[in-house]
Amino acid sequence: MDSGSVDFLRELLAETGWVERTRELGLALRATRSPGGLLLVGTPDDEPWHLTAHLSDEARFADLPQLTPTLVRWTPPDDAPAHLRVGLDRLEEVRRGETLFVVAEQKAPVPLLERVDDARRTGATILAIEGADRELAGLAHDAIAVPPDGLITFDGAQHLVSAAAGELPQRLGLRDRLARLLERVSGPQVAD
Repeated sequence: MDSGSVDFLRELLAETGWVERTRELGLALRATRSPGGLLLVGTPDDEPWHLTAHLSDEARFADLPQLTPTLVRWTPPDDAPAHLRVGLDRLEEVRRGETLFVVAEQKAPVPLLERVDDARRTGATILAIEGADRELAGLAHDAIAVPPDGLITFDGAQHLVSAAAGELPQRLGLRDRLARLLERVSGPQVAD
């Protein structure tokens, strides 16, 4: 999806709350402290290659090396290049200041949830785009649930988040910040 398509999708979703939520998650991704500290993991059947590529592009365009993700794979081949050979054991080394971004359209398997919980306990920031998985959402510091029959596709949500991660953050007034805080406390009010 090119930037024109992302802009068009944002226009279509302008009144739904999706644009704001994806921008918030994109801003959270930008908070990763150092290059190599953004870990991106999916499920065994669906590794987030596409999102990895888009975040890498955004990191390059925005000159934000900390936004370049490390793709964590379930069973990387031994002969893969080093950057494609990062396995789940990397999640055991997660530390404070790193961000674990979980992308799971289907229910996250228990071994992934256990590793996410461990990473959270070590101080990593947990973010997720998920398909209405309450367990994963409960472990995440910030998550967007993308219902299968909603206004936006799972792929579309990933595009909006990656584009938002590369944008300069917008300065919000006190009233807007308070409204967002209240929304987080009472739960997201994103229309489906």
